[in-house]
Amino acid sequence: MLGAIVGDIIGSRFEFDNIKKKEFELFSYDCFVTDDSIMTLAIATALLESKEDYSDLSQNAVKYMQLFGSYYPYAGYGGFFAQWLTSDNPQPYGSYGNGAAMRVSGCGFAATTLEEAKALSLAVTEVTHNHKEGLKGAEATAVAVFLAKTGVKKTEIFDYITQNYYPLDFTLDEIRETYQFNETCQETVPQALVAFFEADGFEDAIRNAISIGGDSDTLGAITGAIAEAYYQVPDKIREEALTFLEPQLIEILEEFEARFRD
Repeated sequence: MLGAIVGDIIGSRFEFDNIKKKEFELFSYDCFVTDDSIMTLAIATALLESKEDYSDLSQNAVKYMQLFGSYYPYAGYGGFFAQWLTSDNPQPYGSYGNGAAMRVSGCGFAATTLEEAKALSLAVTEVTHNHKEGLKGAEATAVAVFLAKTGVKKTEIFDYITQNYYPLDFTLDEIRETYQFNETCQETVPQALVAFFEADGFEDAIRNAISIGGDSDTLGAITGAIAEAYYQVPDKIREEALTFLEPQLIEILEEFEARFRD
């Protein structure tokens, strides 16, 4: 889950000022925590606070996303989601935005089986992003995290994703020049997945994701989550990323890691 936060922070300064290359400073004073990290930690809290069978996970996802939204109202939420966060009667609104995928990595880490990863993803996603593409984007991300954390080879993860979710019939070099900002799952999750599949380590995965431009913080968050599960976050990068988090957010992260990380 830290990988999503790292990717979000590194990508934050490039979201509206894209960089189309892999050579850049990972962290700078211009970096900041966005809604991707805040909602990732909200979902983490929902997982921590739910019953053992997760029967109340959807209810807790709503509760904690709204609560964290009230704590961090200026984190950069999309328009419809911002309205949902403050609604007295929050209902799903047919979204297929990439917010479904950027927040869901905790489900992949918490799951003990592939089917549970899918079920947890559905429970935290359908409360907002109940469009089939939103549900698919979130599930593909959670599944990739689960498979990566359980030691499945990259080639096998690639095969599973391409057989069940997206074709991934492109390379980053092929799309880098023309890829543009896009907030949909179907135009963000495949690109983030390819950034992971083309990488030779955690840092390289983040650099891949940022290098194509687009919605950089969300691309970084999705790619970073999967890359963490496969490679782990290097200590130096972890230390730098944590300097951007308030103590209460670090506490949630550490509690989640203590319970769900092997």
